[in-house]
Amino acid sequence: MSAGVVYEVNLDLDAAIADDYRAWLGPHTREILALPGFLEARIHTQLDPPAEPGRVRLSVRYRLDRQESLDAYVRDHAPRMRADAVARFGDRFSATRRVLRED
Repeated sequence: MSAGVVYEVNLDLDAAIADDYRAWLGPHTREILALPGFLEARIHTQLDPPAEPGRVRLSVRYRLDRQESLDAYVRDHAPRMRADAVARFGDRFSATRRVLRED
């Protein structure tokens, strides 16, 4: 049996786009949750360490049933979804990602 995984996306936003980004992030997250293997998502505002002045930091944690579901997302869906964010918000945000195994 495969262990579950957590896919974490950490976002650093220009504060001027934060409201628009959050408005976009809700439907984006629901679209991802509709994919096979995605079980839940939680959106967090990072408090510590604090964001630089004029910036907002968010973290989205997706829980998946297994690594293969994440692999399918990265291969089949992520390029299009990431391109949509760049088309909408350009270079006014950055994203880093990490994958954690549930023990």
